[in-house]
Amino acid sequence: MDWDDEIDARGLLCPLPVLKARKRLMAMAPGQVLRVRATDKASIIDMPHFCSQAGHEYLGCDEVEGALAHRLRRGG
Repeated sequence: MDWDDEIDARGLLCPLPVLKARKRLMAMAPGQVLRVRATDKASIIDMPHFCSQAGHEYLGCDEVEGALAHRLRRGG
């Protein structure tokens, strides 16, 4: 899957990856996809929760090069 923008939040502890994602998503157009790379295992819980609360779509997560790669679609 392709994405429109990416954040490297590796090495940051939650809630910092979520806060960075929120800020970046607000600058994106509705429907665009953001990929967030994070190493904090709590992000697997925090990212979907953030999306459901903020009106964004959580598209899933893969493990890439030892990090979690979350995909979030900007809500409208």
